[in-house]
Amino acid sequence: MREVSSALLDRILPHVTRPARYTGREWNAVVKEWDEVVVRLALIYPDTYEIGMSNLGLQILYDLVNAAPDMLAERAYAPWTDMEVAMRREGIPLFSLETRHPLAAFDILGFSLQYELTYTNILNMLDLAGIPLRASDRTGEHPLVIAGGSGAYNPEPVADFFDLFLVGEGENALPRLLQLYRDVKSGQESVLGPGARERFLRQAALLPGIYVPRFYDVTYHGDGRVAAITPNVPEAAPRVIKQVAWPWPSPPTRLIVPYIDTVHDRAVIEIQRGCTKGCRFCQAGMIYRPVRERTVDEVLQSVEAMLAATGYEELSLISLSSSDYSHIEELLAALLARYGSQRLAISLPSLRIDAFSVGLADMIQGGRKTGLTFAPEAGSQRLRDVINKNVTEDDLMRTAETAFARGWRHIKLYFMMGLPTETDEDIDAIADLVRKVQKIGRAARGGGNVDVNVSVATFVPKPHTPFQWLPLADLDLIAARQERLRRALRGRGLNLSWHDPDSTLLEAALSRGDRRLSRVIERAWRSGARFDAWDEHFRYTLWADAFAAEGLDPRFDAGRLRGADEVFPWEHIHTGVDRGYLWDEYQRALRGETTPDCRDGCTGCGARVHLALAECPPV
Repeated sequence: MREVSSALLDRILPHVTRPARYTGREWNAVVKEWDEVVVRLALIYPDTYEIGMSNLGLQILYDLVNAAPDMLAERAYAPWTDMEVAMRREGIPLFSLETRHPLAAFDILGFSLQYELTYTNILNMLDLAGIPLRASDRTGEHPLVIAGGSGAYNPEPVADFFDLFLVGEGENALPRLLQLYRDVKSGQESVLGPGARERFLRQAALLPGIYVPRFYDVTYHGDGRVAAITPNVPEAAPRVIKQVAWPWPSPPTRLIVPYIDTVHDRAVIEIQRGCTKGCRFCQAGMIYRPVRERTVDEVLQSVEAMLAATGYEELSLISLSSSDYSHIEELLAALLARYGSQRLAISLPSLRIDAFSVGLADMIQGGRKTGLTFAPEAGSQRLRDVINKNVTEDDLMRTAETAFARGWRHIKLYFMMGLPTETDEDIDAIADLVRKVQKIGRAARGGGNVDVNVSVATFVPKPHTPFQWLPLADLDLIAARQERLRRALRGRGLNLSWHDPDSTLLEAALSRGDRRLSRVIERAWRSGARFDAWDEHFRYTLWADAFAAEGLDPRFDAGRLRGADEVFPWEHIHTGVDRGYLWDEYQRALRGETTPDCRDGCTGCGARVHLALAECPPV
């Protein structure tokens, strides 16, 4: 297939918002000769360029695949609504940024699943590419459509749309898959013929971490619960075990530099993967076990190469809990000594609640006291114990006092609402905690004004966590408690925000449902749903109508307490953490008992055994 012509794009791009979303040719983008490679992969993020370009995972895989001489990886993002209209009007297929080849010309389309409310964007992108939505409708003339990311830990709601899923971390698993594709493709012109396609999928199913939905049958009880998920070919494993990147490959240093502002437009390096805290609500803390850390020397060498290759003047040291990185003080001191005269701005996006974290922020922000963010998650100590957030009120007050005394005027606090065992008193405790922080700030600043911004998300019980058995809280109750908190937090210097309840219900249904939801997603998309994660485009009525038309209820998946032995739709996907361990943690939560940090001793989650590690990597 011929690439989309520059003349055609030149005609329409001046008339759409942010045309640089679609031009490509950014600094460090890799453009290979199309006809000189064997395997062509399009890495696709189903949201706008600004959001997708901020996803480090895609940059890691982009760098990894393009390092292979006989493979290429190019990128595509969801076109904004005005660009979609122009593309459909002009008959322009969805294309890659690097060479502007139509996505239908690639061998494999690899989608990143990070958020359930992007699922209709996936269908829209396939349709714009001229590719049948459902895997069962594709032939040997079409690319393979695959997916990975955190959404692949419950792939069932979108299972009908994908040929296969890569479960776990892609650094080792994706190259194995592409090498297999290359071997099977040998002798073919461009895409796999019908026989070769089936042969490839059967061989792929033998690879660790590969889930091929068509090779599994799902049966149901009369009330709609999943009865069993059973392989229907000998190549398919009863349980697909996630893949772990260990040893951990070197980070990419030639990051693509966009021409327009993106959500995180800076140099970025992952200093630690995983978290040892064991918060019971946190899916990332469970699925990214075990924790791995980069050495200080590796980080310093990578940062030097990254800054030279990109020209960035801001650096982000990311992980689920950056201040828990074992050598964080040593690393920051070394970075400041090396780059202090160059005024390199350093950010730590995830800080724990203690004075140590404030000290770290003080080291890197110096005179620029922009703001600090902390996540107590719950207002009362009782509820923090339930969710295993091992933080006390004294911790928060000491942290706030230290921050305000050192010159900060703005603090943001994250909480959740709808947590297990929550009462009105726990909501009141949020307001009390916030007002205490504000009072401490004013005292520390001699009566001056301080701002305390409060963000309250509605808790969604996610798969593979100790709370996966629990329902989403009743949304009428959530609305009442949101109003209760709003009344309690009126006043100067206090700002409160919360999530839309309808989008929360949809997120819960899509994250906890089975493959019957593919019909709902397709119907909602055909009715006009897309960019559901954007407030200005989200229309819940489209979804409500789609559920009703398919004879399904979002509350069945989202709002139902599940039995101890119920088969989950994600039962065949194994993160390495034992179901028995998760159940025990759930019971400990109900008793208000906490579990210590993994760094203080193994808690027996099972990750080491199931992931075939001689021992968990040292931290």
